[in-house]
Amino acid sequence: MSTLLISILISVIIILFVLVVFVLAISKGYAYKHTVDSLDDNPHLKKREKSGDA
Repeated sequence: MSTLLISILISVIIILFVLVVFVLAISKGYAYKHTVDSLDDNPHLKKREKSGDA
């Protein structure tokens, strides 16, 4: 095998590995369930109401 062919094969393997890791990371990010706290549970709003700031 020539050095060029070996270099190309190693490069393709690295590119495929990076692609798989990228796809897994994106999939994990989209699968994350985001939640929003209700206004009743927000401690910052309770401090504002007590101090009179609105």
